[in-house]
Amino acid sequence: MFPFFVPFIIVFISSICKGQHDNTCNVFPKDQYIEVGSSTEIFCQTSCVNGKVFWTLNNEKKDESLSKTINSTHTVFLLRNFTSPSATLQCHSAHKQVLGGTIIRAYSKPSNISCHLHYKSQEDVGVPGHFTCRWENQINPSVKINYTVLYAQPSSVNNWSEICMSNVPQCTSKDDKLERVIKIFWSNKFTVIIRAETAAWEADSDPYEFYSSHIWKINYPEVAVTAFSEYLLVKWKLNQGQGRVPEKRHCQVKYTKASLSKGDTSKVLDQYLYSEGPWNTTIEEVESCMNYSIRMRCALDNAPWSNWSPETTLLTKLNKKHVMLHLWRKVTELGKNGKRKVRVMWMDIPSTCKETMNYTIKQIPLMTGNYTSTSCSGSTCDVDVDQHAHRINLTVSHDEVFTEESIYVPAIGETGLPKVTDIQTSNDEGVIAVSWKAPIPPVRGYMIDWTQNGIQYYWRESSFTNTTLDDLLDKKPYNITITPILDDRTGHSTQALQICSRVGDPGHVEIKDVQFYDKSANVSWETKSHDACSGAVISYMVFYKDQNGQLNVTVDGNYVFLKDLTPDTQYTVYVEAKAHTGKTRSKERIFRTTLFDPRLIIVLSICGSIIILLVLSLGLFCVIQWKKCSKKPVPNPGHSSVATWLSQSQQKWEEAGVPGENPRIHRENMQTPHRKAPAGC
Repeated sequence: MFPFFVPFIIVFISSICKGQHDNTCNVFPKDQYIEVGSSTEIFCQTSCVNGKVFWTLNNEKKDESLSKTINSTHTVFLLRNFTSPSATLQCHSAHKQVLGGTIIRAYSKPSNISCHLHYKSQEDVGVPGHFTCRWENQINPSVKINYTVLYAQPSSVNNWSEICMSNVPQCTSKDDKLERVIKIFWSNKFTVIIRAETAAWEADSDPYEFYSSHIWKINYPEVAVTAFSEYLLVKWKLNQGQGRVPEKRHCQVKYTKASLSKGDTSKVLDQYLYSEGPWNTTIEEVESCMNYSIRMRCALDNAPWSNWSPETTLLTKLNKKHVMLHLWRKVTELGKNGKRKVRVMWMDIPSTCKETMNYTIKQIPLMTGNYTSTSCSGSTCDVDVDQHAHRINLTVSHDEVFTEESIYVPAIGETGLPKVTDIQTSNDEGVIAVSWKAPIPPVRGYMIDWTQNGIQYYWRESSFTNTTLDDLLDKKPYNITITPILDDRTGHSTQALQICSRVGDPGHVEIKDVQFYDKSANVSWETKSHDACSGAVISYMVFYKDQNGQLNVTVDGNYVFLKDLTPDTQYTVYVEAKAHTGKTRSKERIFRTTLFDPRLIIVLSICGSIIILLVLSLGLFCVIQWKKCSKKPVPNPGHSSVATWLSQSQQKWEEAGVPGENPRIHRENMQTPHRKAPAGC
């Protein structure tokens, strides 16, 4: 149980004898190697102290039950199930004095051995010429480990012979050992062990027993693959000499899509071979026009697998069973020319198919039965029909007719056809949910088609009255139409209100004008939306800040009056538009308030100007009047006349009405009347 126990006992007895005459303390044995998971005993000489001692492993105190006092000078510690690569074990006095210590290291013996006989190259045949073993072992880069592979036959288990040596956990027989390996191969059963050696320890693995046929690794098979319309044919053979081995063989065919998508995995076919080759099998679960990669490996019964064969990639052919057209149509309103345009749509064959397909459309009026044919390319084709009911036939051919499908186009105003009502739509994270009310007459199902631009259409058939549309373009408006499907006809189509796949953020916000004063400012902006699916603005938040901090105000319109500002201060302002779906913000705008209110200056300027104009007008009027008065004319004596004032008696006579000259004034030599003086002077 303890491989080093006897030497320890000898050392222990000698130390006891010596300890009787030597007052020292120590721990022994030193620098011990033990196998991983095993146990050992460590002794502590306590001659230099009195009382109990305790032990620590990597500075962690161990349970006292693991320590046992042998006599007054020696204590033994039982280290159980040691698994650490290395550890420091120390013995301490009751006063925590270190009395001694040792380093214990663990080693492991080789395990998980696997050996096989194999060929040097793919071209080799007959008996394998190489013998290789692999194993697992504790690897310590600081310690050099030498490995030796030894074998023995059951009849001579103790007679081990060397096969090969290595410094890594793998070893292959050398050329000069081939003869011995061949002898091993032909023996019925034999045993192998791996011996690991270092300067400090040596360990042998557990015996590994096997039959020669159970370790024979044959070469991978030669594989050839041929594509047919409905399957892949895989043929293979083993090199000469391997196929004649009288053993049951097991092969695996692994096939997978060359470009794996999410959810795709490789598939494996198992083949058990009892007869002589070559052999073949078919792979039927393959998609049309798809590149597949095929690999194979084989093994003898209970023997290791060969390596996988080189990968063979092959394109499958188009399978008629896989051609699903999903024919549908979109019909426009009746034009002025009495025609309706019908866009016929179907699912095209994969672009990877090498086959060239021909598409032919027949427009068959149900009233007459006469038809017209149109050759088309691609997966859409536009044809014209009149107001009557038609049947549209699509034929797909390549050397022969692959498949045919037809779709019904109702007449304008055709009665008796079902129609869905009450279409409801909603969106959530890019997915549109659609529901509708079924018509009263029973229907087979419903065709849902949708488009974002009116050019590219998508469609899907459903037997339910609801569906979800995903994989849509983000923040784009979609037109959705629901059409009931009968056994041989279609009902009338109903289009839902346009809905966006997802409502986006509000439109772009741009500050248009900032009018600032000493303690206030007027800010106006506008929101420009270039996207039909922009979110509706529910409020605006205006942020403005100076060196003292930031403030904000929320408004509903596109104008705000900022008050209680500080005069002669620089402000930064921007506007944030808020919708239910997100926010957008404008660029920052910088302005500086004035020291005084410019509106007061304007008022004072206007009033001052009016006063100045009044003063100037009054002054000008006074000057003009002064000039008029200063230029009053003086009478010219040459133009005057002399008059004699009448006496009282003459005045009375005049008043009595006597005719004659004016009795009051007697003018003499009057020639010109006097000039009248200006008014106001």
